[in-house]
Amino acid sequence: MKVKKLVAKKIKDTRGEATIEIKLVTNDGEFVSSAPNGKSKGEFEKPVWKKSLAGDIKAVNKYFIEDISINNFDDLILIENAFSDRVGGNTMIALEYCFLKALAKQEDKQVWELINPRASKIPMPVGNIIGGGLHSKNSKSNFQEFHIIPIANSFELANKILKRAHENVNEILSNLDSNFKKKLNDENAWISGLNEEKIIEVMDNVKENMIEEFGCKIHIGIDVAASSFYKNGNYFYGNDKKNKKSVKEQVEYIKKLSDKFYYLEDPLEENDFKGFSEILKKSKGLIVGDDLTVTNLDRLEIAVKNKSINAIIIKPNQVGSLIEIKKIVSFCKKNNIKMIFSHRSGETSEDIISDLAFGFGADFVKFGALGKGRDEKLQRLIEIEEGL
Repeated sequence: MKVKKLVAKKIKDTRGEATIEIKLVTNDGEFVSSAPNGKSKGEFEKPVWKKSLAGDIKAVNKYFIEDISINNFDDLILIENAFSDRVGGNTMIALEYCFLKALAKQEDKQVWELINPRASKIPMPVGNIIGGGLHSKNSKSNFQEFHIIPIANSFELANKILKRAHENVNEILSNLDSNFKKKLNDENAWISGLNEEKIIEVMDNVKENMIEEFGCKIHIGIDVAASSFYKNGNYFYGNDKKNKKSVKEQVEYIKKLSDKFYYLEDPLEENDFKGFSEILKKSKGLIVGDDLTVTNLDRLEIAVKNKSINAIIIKPNQVGSLIEIKKIVSFCKKNNIKMIFSHRSGETSEDIISDLAFGFGADFVKFGALGKGRDEKLQRLIEIEEGL
């Protein structure tokens, strides 16, 4: 491909915060990509920008690369080599997305075919239905997300179940919670005035309603995001500083929840590999690393060595390298670690992550349940499924 122009600019994500959009102009046309912003960030994530968004934009617009040969997925290393000292994780991912789209057009393929032309497994969605924690103002729940996870015979049906579950929560909370204001959080999940124990009861109710209505298997899950309320060796619940759990008490509490929840994400703070392993021994479902592993191969290797997790969240801009994503995927497959490709709380209309998830053989995708920045990704997987 012949690069004619590379232009970066500032745009707003779904939360109204600034992020980057990049336009690549080649002899085959124009290709636009953008990167999301995370709010709940792990300590070990790659910096979003080299120094600042403005600095990254300047670096892209100033550094013109005309003679570059991108002929397959692995050639993205040339982009990483060219820009790694100049930009942060968000910008690098947006750059690589642009070049992948351009390569797909050049080869007359879909993006996922550049990864694995024989891909066939459609991942199932992990839908955030009720929110709490850092993503939800005035929530009484420390837990960050409460999920519905349909196991359906098509992604289109699974998507319908997410939408219906979202409606059903609205109906239930309107009758149950006098403080329910019908407000949505950053990821379009409902914000409730109930604590996590009461929300768990609501999710049980929704699960049974969805099973009755759609007749397929439904799981429920939670993203505890425990690092967000961990301090000085204790987990602090609610606004009462006396309402706390020791590390041992938190582990025992999560063990009990593992009987109910198929999916438990970040149940302990981001450095407690040993505690995660104690929970995994008891669990029959998925113990998922996000802040623990931050899409980082070194930390994933530690987690697997310690038998801390059996599933991982994969967020491309967390590591800022699709070449690293490929290495992580390979490691997960060799070690039987389930993969959940995930959005961020501050999203854009960019939907290429759906192609990545399908091409790399993800087991699940975590794109929310509905709304701007979420529907585009969910719809793209429906399109992929329809085209198989």
